[in-house]
Amino acid sequence: MGIAWTLRDHAALGALRLPDTDDLMRLQQIRDWLGGQAFTDLAQHRLGPAPGLQMHWSRLADLVPAALILALTHLLGTHAASVVAVVVSPLLLFAAMLIVIAAIARRLGQSGFVAVILGALAFPAITLFTPGRIDHHALQIVLVLALLHACVGRGTLGQGAIAGMVTVLSLIVGVETVPLLAAGGAAIALRWRLDAAAGQARMAGYATALLLGLSAAAAVFRTSGWDVAACDGFTAILWRAAMLAALAPATMAVGGFTIQSVAGRTAVLIVGGGLALAAAVVSAPACLHPYGQVDPLLARLWLAHVNEAQSLLALPLGKAVAAAGMALVGLGAGIWFAWTTRTAAAWIILGFQVTAVAVTLVQVRGAPLAALTAVPALAAMIAAARPRGPLALVAAWLAASGIAHAGLGDRLTPAAPVTAGHGCTAAAAAARLAALPPGMVAAPIDFGPTLLATTRHHVLAGPYHRDTQGNRAMYDLFRSPTPQAEALARRWGVDYVALCKDGFAELGARSKDRQLLADSLMAGQVPPWLRQISPPGASTRVYTLTQPARRTTQ
Repeated sequence: MGIAWTLRDHAALGALRLPDTDDLMRLQQIRDWLGGQAFTDLAQHRLGPAPGLQMHWSRLADLVPAALILALTHLLGTHAASVVAVVVSPLLLFAAMLIVIAAIARRLGQSGFVAVILGALAFPAITLFTPGRIDHHALQIVLVLALLHACVGRGTLGQGAIAGMVTVLSLIVGVETVPLLAAGGAAIALRWRLDAAAGQARMAGYATALLLGLSAAAAVFRTSGWDVAACDGFTAILWRAAMLAALAPATMAVGGFTIQSVAGRTAVLIVGGGLALAAAVVSAPACLHPYGQVDPLLARLWLAHVNEAQSLLALPLGKAVAAAGMALVGLGAGIWFAWTTRTAAAWIILGFQVTAVAVTLVQVRGAPLAALTAVPALAAMIAAARPRGPLALVAAWLAASGIAHAGLGDRLTPAAPVTAGHGCTAAAAAARLAALPPGMVAAPIDFGPTLLATTRHHVLAGPYHRDTQGNRAMYDLFRSPTPQAEALARRWGVDYVALCKDGFAELGARSKDRQLLADSLMAGQVPPWLRQISPPGASTRVYTLTQPARRTTQ
């Protein structure tokens, strides 16, 4: 599959036109690091108003692609080494995901081979492992599956330590998977309550790895944005909340050496766990809203259109079927499997499934893990269908295959009207801007990562919630009447303006008098303080200020 994906996308990959804006930003972060930026400096100094934007990302996800680029540059050159890195890195994680999902299935007595096939067909999860997808999502998936594997395994100190270690690594990468990490912690706590010596060994390893791992992480992965007042990445606030929450398993591990009865352990779980979690919430209330309060204008114009932030219930039927079809069938299979086998491992799998589906109902970003956590139960469903004959087996495979749900979703999605492509993309804008002297570019939000990765320019706006000031400045600029827009452009030190001739659909109906800057430029009416660089009638329109903009630090 990796070879097929690479051949399919070879032209784009060879030009480092990566599938997603976050992949491009990850590549640029790696380049900046290899170019001399400190390991702890996660700021993107060319994004947003000066001095740049403190990203909420982590260096952990940079390590493998950066190592490949560094190792291959002397042999292949920088560009070819980067191409190899963006192809190989996600495929290594794809292999790891299939290995772990097969191991989980075998621990439930199911076929590892069937699980590998289902994992390889698990739409939408597999879209995060295709060549070029170097952002952190695939790594997060592998870490959560490793946690699930440790939870359903035998109760040993080593299995508990693995669970604690991957939990810490996942927190370092980002907070998106916290609900699944909590499900893992709950599973370990419940097995500790019931499994006597085995549960105690697992809990001791888990608690020790959590406390030691978080302590080490604070030293190794402390970034320049450590003190940002947010819980959207591995910040001081998140670390403090995690350390306090880790006191819950520590209390259970210590108490478990002397308390053997189920009633006694239940009391420790409720009291000790409850106090630790309450302390975490009280000390770090920002973690209840990890992405903070997004500016209302940006929430309406930008965040409301971000695919992964949409609720499953808000999607059209076809897209909802494609995103969650495998997960929902798998949830039904998981309920059946847990009820019929009555094993702790089956109930733990179901707990992870329920958590992932609940996340998906709120935000579709949970769909990949909802699909993959369903694989063991779906493998059991296929095994149960096999003795019933070929028709039942084929039906079970179709119901269990994410790709089949993606195809059904496509059939249920109304065909979009055929329109002539206007060829206006971020790459087209970058091609026009690349030869110009470095300056500040005001352009639509999704242009940001491409312009950063392919030009030397600074960019005002980008698809990141922390860039509130830059994103709001960009929208204010394009939504203002042209005289006020000039004042804003000069205030923010803008040198270039770029947009598509039919862009900014999120702004709604166009004004009839063309007074606003976006409307004026799309109508071909260029105010005197701008000079068009792109050819007349071009879909991608690029302008420069007629006088050099004066840079100010905001």
